[in-house]
Amino acid sequence: MKIGKVIMLVLLSTGIFAQSDKVSQDILKGLSEKYKSFSSINAEFTYTIENAQDKTNDKQIGKVFLKGTKYKLLVAGQEVYCDGTTVWTYLKDSKEVQITDPNTKSDAITPANIFTMYDKGYQSKFVEEKVENGKSVQIIDLTPLDKKKKFFKIRLTIDKNEKTIINSKIFDKNGNKITYTIDKFIHDTPLQDSLFTFVPANYPGIEVIDLRDK
Repeated sequence: MKIGKVIMLVLLSTGIFAQSDKVSQDILKGLSEKYKSFSSINAEFTYTIENAQDKTNDKQIGKVFLKGTKYKLLVAGQEVYCDGTTVWTYLKDSKEVQITDPNTKSDAITPANIFTMYDKGYQSKFVEEKVENGKSVQIIDLTPLDKKKKFFKIRLTIDKNEKTIINSKIFDKNGNKITYTIDKFIHDTPLQDSLFTFVPANYPGIEVIDLRDK
């Protein structure tokens, strides 16, 4: 699974799920309403990719900034900017930036819709409620109805009182388990629009690759 697509699954919320139990629906509805009330989000996260077969364990740290349809994602040597109409993916090591159009497909997963992308297409199941690190948490499993997806389950751990995600675990069909933990979460702070725009002229010697539809 590509890093960009994986990262876009780090923060989640939802609405109604087909064939889902009422307990999980109510919890996820509260989660969705909480996130939708924020005017902006600034989050820091840690993700770990575990492969049982290869016995590998890779850990990375990232940041994401969100404001409406605008976003900025920093992870693994990549910087992804979107001002709502254009996406710039800056690869530091390669000294290049790729320019693309935003993915506007209804089922596309992007940082701009990470709080509503599970409004349909998933079945939710309440697993348990317990105390973890002194917090009351609720565990919910999400199963994609589309069996062609590269993963077969996402497990969310939700802070019951705050109605925010503590971590999410993605189980893919190749035996990988990707765990995302929210280390820091700030909302409703002023974010300038310039934060979401990449200016190639500010990076002398950079190669610009325009992949937009002409």
